[in-house]
Amino acid sequence: MKSSTRLQLSVMMFLEFFIWGAWFVTLGTFLGKNLAANGIESANVFSTQSWGAIIAPFIIGLIADKYFNAERILGVLHLLGAGLMYMMYTSETVSVFYPYVFAYMVAFMPTLALVNSVSFRQMTNPEKEFSTIRVWGTVGWILAGLTISYVFHWDSPANTEAGLLKNTFAMAGVASLLLGLYSFTLPKTPPVKNKDQKEGLASMLGLDAIGLLANRNFLIFFIASILICIPLAFYYQNAHPFLENSGLENPTGKMAIGQISEALFILALPLFFNKFGFKKTIMVGMLAWAVRYTLFAYGNAGDLSFMLIIGIALHGICYDFFFVSGQIYTDAQAGEKYKSAAQGLVTLATYGVGMLIGFYVAGLISEHYRTATGEPNWQMIWLIPAGIALVVWVLFMATFKDSKKVTMTA
Repeated sequence: MKSSTRLQLSVMMFLEFFIWGAWFVTLGTFLGKNLAANGIESANVFSTQSWGAIIAPFIIGLIADKYFNAERILGVLHLLGAGLMYMMYTSETVSVFYPYVFAYMVAFMPTLALVNSVSFRQMTNPEKEFSTIRVWGTVGWILAGLTISYVFHWDSPANTEAGLLKNTFAMAGVASLLLGLYSFTLPKTPPVKNKDQKEGLASMLGLDAIGLLANRNFLIFFIASILICIPLAFYYQNAHPFLENSGLENPTGKMAIGQISEALFILALPLFFNKFGFKKTIMVGMLAWAVRYTLFAYGNAGDLSFMLIIGIALHGICYDFFFVSGQIYTDAQAGEKYKSAAQGLVTLATYGVGMLIGFYVAGLISEHYRTATGEPNWQMIWLIPAGIALVVWVLFMATFKDSKKVTMTA
């Protein structure tokens, strides 16, 4: 790959995830402080991510893969996203905000696949080249959080109360506008004409791989993947409001520790995976969810602030050891014919169905457990998903048989 192309793709990845990290991390706090949203209303807003994930294959499968260059539709979607970000910035109630965030997620979620498509088409050896491009997305997410906390201080108690968190949408909108325009300068990525590619909704949604569920182990993994998304949804929806409410300084910047951890642990994953196998690796990931939420339940921003920081830092193990190792396992089980379909099926099940259920449950729990003054009872809000993760861990340990060795390359 030419160094100029590598630079182009790195900037694209940086902006893609800077946009997401610029507003999504602080969304829960914004909804509660700026729009006075209750737990159910917040859950409905966060669920738009799941609806976007469910709808994304239709946009990619019906439009991008057949009729238009990937870089062009990437540009159009981000220009549309910039406009929707402005509308979200000006919204003053949840009822006004919701349709804009729903439309934005429908536009944004397909771009996650499009940036990968644009990248892979320029690579001769994706296994070696992609990680050096993708890491700039993690850098972008981290820098967005650090900017919010340490440059503009929008998440400080005074600025949060003053409603300045809405400025995150303005920042994301400007970045979306830049990426929308920049996308038209990216390497041309026209549709690939594949006469052997199946048509239809089933193929786009990964349902061609549904037969894999006849394998008992894969079925157990599939169900566990959906169930573990319930505690995952609690983190996305409640982590920032909890840290802000606890009095932890610069909560957005400190949450970037989770992305740093994710980048570091993905480097350790091949060694752990090959030494201990898939079952033990994924069980460590599940158990990490229970541990981090227990730390959140009993930690505080004072003398026990280290518990909150450790809980944030566990994100790398929580995500990499479960979701990334799950992608590797799925790839190994699917065989050459159904590799893409199997990944699509698991993605639809987790980020679509699993997270949709998870946000709904998180909303119910968050609304139900409140103190006499109406404040969230954070201890119960974290202990319940910790318990859910522990139950999934026990069921997986008892039912999954790690009979086939699955390895990955470092």
